[in-house]
Amino acid sequence: MAASAPSPRALELARTLVGFNTVSAHSNLALIHCIRDELARLGVKSRLSYNADRTKANLFATLGEGKPAGVILSGHTDTVPWDGQAWSVDPLGGVVRDGRLYGRGAADMKGFIATAVAHAKLFLESDAPFAVHFAFSYDEEIGCFGVRELIADLRDAGIRPLACIVGEPTSMVPAIAHKGVYRYRCCVRGKEAHSSLTPRSVNAIEMAARVVGRVRDMAERFEREEPRYEGFDVPFSTASVGQFHGGIADNVVPRDAEFRYEFRDLPTADARAMQQQVVEYAQSLEPAMQRVAPETGFRFETICEIPSFLGSADDDVTRLALRLAGEQRTTLVAFGTEAGLFKNAGIPTVVCGPGSIEQAHQPDEYVSLEQLMRCEAFMHGLARSNSLA
Repeated sequence: MAASAPSPRALELARTLVGFNTVSAHSNLALIHCIRDELARLGVKSRLSYNADRTKANLFATLGEGKPAGVILSGHTDTVPWDGQAWSVDPLGGVVRDGRLYGRGAADMKGFIATAVAHAKLFLESDAPFAVHFAFSYDEEIGCFGVRELIADLRDAGIRPLACIVGEPTSMVPAIAHKGVYRYRCCVRGKEAHSSLTPRSVNAIEMAARVVGRVRDMAERFEREEPRYEGFDVPFSTASVGQFHGGIADNVVPRDAEFRYEFRDLPTADARAMQQQVVEYAQSLEPAMQRVAPETGFRFETICEIPSFLGSADDDVTRLALRLAGEQRTTLVAFGTEAGLFKNAGIPTVVCGPGSIEQAHQPDEYVSLEQLMRCEAFMHGLARSNSLA
């Protein structure tokens, strides 16, 4: 496909999708309805699966009803906020300048979604012996929550796709692995007292600090001892504390403290076992705390658990993505995606999409028109494919 820019329709649709404010704290229904209506004009029905209060929805649609189960083109519709960032353009403006489309979500990942939807008619008219499915989710950025409902809906409906391509920004180089992201909140209840009477108290901050120290010890042990997985920017699992809150005054022993932390585990590691180590260490501190005040102790909450992803360069879907992208190599990515959830559902998966993660979440986020053009070539190749390999 010899071209220097994406087709006018694909670019127009990308600008339209960027214009919807789908920050995870907001509804994504306007964008979902836009895509549903676009597909309906082609006679394609969409399945919507909603969150509990029906303010957000996933969309699943099949292009090529009656063909054998085919390949999913997957993308998330939510974005991160831009509060406090120094943008030189309107984050929702869809500005095209200097060979780039600017806007929140341009790279992550509305450019991919728009390019896929712009080629719906091509997929409908394709002679390929498999269907193409669109799977567009909500709340990926805050924990991959929406796609779990989408996958459950597919299972309940008896829909069994053969493969999945997650269009996260990889500069159109197929990615076959990423780490998991597991985040937790630890809430500590102590017993307050005047700071001159510390033996009569349980200092929640100090107890929390002991567990924070254990998380740090684990991080150092991963760096020192864990077998390396070459290809990742950081080739071992990591652990870090991101937030800490506690105390009300200098002369009051704090009753409450809270901190949040995460593990980013290699595909060969086990984040839940890491979390269990933290919980067991905290529990070992409770007897001494409860001798002073029985109501004291630790409480843990799960914020999100996004599984790691490990595909293979030999998977049919990876070889398909390599061929369609015109690439000779695969890569690993540092960021989390929905790929592990599709893979765990028994769907062979690869991550491949336009743009770079270096632009995602940044002020003046953009995707280059050259990358959108390459993504279009990918879609054209998919429509012409005579197999999923």
